Amino acid sequence: MLKEELGPHGLDADDVDVSRVLGLMEAYQSNATDWAQYALFDPYRYTRNLVDDGNGRFNLMILCWSPGHISPIHDHANAHCCMKMLEGELVETRFDTPGNSASMPLHTADDHEAHGSRLHMSGKRVLEHNKVAYISDKIGLHRVSNASDRPAVSLHLYTPPFQTCNTFCERTGIARPVSQCVFYSRMGYRCPTLSGTVTEPKEGIAGGNSASIENNMAATAPAQPFAKDGMPIAFCTAPMVASRQG
Repeated sequence: MLKEELGPHGLDADDVDVSRVLGLMEAYQSNATDWAQYALFDPYRYTRNLVDDGNGRFNLMILCWSPGHISPIHDHANAHCCMKMLEGELVETRFDTPGNSASMPLHTADDHEAHGSRLHMSGKRVLEHNKVAYISDKIGLHRVSNASDRPAVSLHLYTPPFQTCNTFCERTGIARPVSQCVFYSRMGYRCPTLSGTVTEPKEGIAGGNSASIENNMAATAPAQPFAKDGMPIAFCTAPMVASRQG
């Protein structure tokens, strides 16, 4: 259903409505049987687990956050980012993008003469179980964290897919390019580690295949597109490797 909605060009197509895609995610009620086999955790960082690559049009993935995990402040490489909480809750802190005004010029780590300016925080919110959200670079930057004492799992749709993005220093606003946004697993199989080993998923965790989440969305799709006051909610998670808070 997502593939049909996005068409051959993803959300950049003129005839694709972000609110309709969010509507599919809103209608789906989280069921661990659909996604547990893709929810691979790591004790030291949050994980990005690829479920479907959309034939190059989008990336559908599940992100897993242990308590205390936090992302850097980051942009989204001009991609649309739709998100749904499958389990637990996450906190999003949003910031204005440096360079959007003369008072907040965009500096990079290679700009040694620039001291930069502290990022301006534009909002903070909690995304709870089964809620959906949206962010793009037109909205700004954000940082996402699991401030609770429970694990959290979130479903993400990135279109078009991207391999690099920028992280930002909150104190100076300086941007640092991320050379590669890596996956922790693909289609339920652990990606090769530095030692070259690959870990297969445990059998019996969940049935079905990578289409199971999409099929459940399609089965509960609303008759009318979802929208909140005509505007999508600005909330998504970080697309790069993260560290544990503290």
